[in-house]
Amino acid sequence: MTAPEFCLPGLDGREVCLSNLKGKWVVLYFYPKDNTGGCTKEAVDFSSKVEDFWSSGAIVIGISKDTLESHRRFSEKNSLRIILLSDVELSVIKAYGAWGKKKLYGKDVEGVVRSTFLIDPSGIIRKVWYGVKVEGHAVEVLNTLRTFQNQ
Repeated sequence: MTAPEFCLPGLDGREVCLSNLKGKWVVLYFYPKDNTGGCTKEAVDFSSKVEDFWSSGAIVIGISKDTLESHRRFSEKNSLRIILLSDVELSVIKAYGAWGKKKLYGKDVEGVVRSTFLIDPSGIIRKVWYGVKVEGHAVEVLNTLRTFQNQ
């Protein structure tokens, strides 16, 4: 399946468009909220492995509905080395099916479903993870990327 095109603002104020990333592997992950436990751990884990992703020809992009200012604080506080994009209108989050019903403290709510998409250099989605468990996820994504590259 072809990855839905998007253009969203990044921390430097410039738009990041998927079409401009052709030729690179893209790890695109959606997360609920900056500066929360699981989301911080996930971002820090991806950041700690970012050089491994880079050496494999991949970039890592995190998207949430938080504002750019929230992303800026989140990134600075945690020394993040990944790209964070803001989707306050939920258009990209919904286009990727990362918005839906989930449990939060035992209640059914609608929100961002933690999910990751591995997109190949031609823009094809090669692997999808929905309802991601944070522990070990960055390593799993990296290993999956390397498996696809070695095929």
